[in-house]
Amino acid sequence: MEFSVPNILKNKIDELILHYPEKRSVTLMALHAFQEYYGYISNEAIEWIAQKLSLMPITVLELVTFYPMFSQEPLGKFHFKICRTLSCALKGSKNIYTFLCNKLGLDPHLHGRQTTADGRFTVEYVECLASCNTAPVLFLNEDFYENVTEESVAELLSLCEQKEGENE
Repeated sequence: MEFSVPNILKNKIDELILHYPEKRSVTLMALHAFQEYYGYISNEAIEWIAQKLSLMPITVLELVTFYPMFSQEPLGKFHFKICRTLSCALKGSKNIYTFLCNKLGLDPHLHGRQTTADGRFTVEYVECLASCNTAPVLFLNEDFYENVTEESVAELLSLCEQKEGENE
């Protein structure tokens, strides 16, 4: 199957290119656009972006693998990013991570991003989320939560279930 980029995405990239003296300046914005549209960045998307911007595919891949906000595999509908840096660790982020993994049937001992078998939830331990004074902190999709506890995470899981029920 040939990779096909929808016109809405092509047009968005073409519009961005018009605003910069060099096409390569659009690379990060193109990656964000693809991730937003598809939920992740495939190898085909990397090759398409590289060709569109007159770059080598490795140049685009380097950005995808360097920046933690990009994913090369599909993420769950609900994506938890739990801070593991010193302040959050001292305030119990490992307990939060373990609690969440156990609730979702994931392995709290595995490193890296994990997605539930049904594809609904992704959990990952991440580096600093820049709110040490309100540790422990996490992101749930684009929403930021401070001073999280096992109880507040259980409430977030319930909210996810409610949102999913509303969309059915």
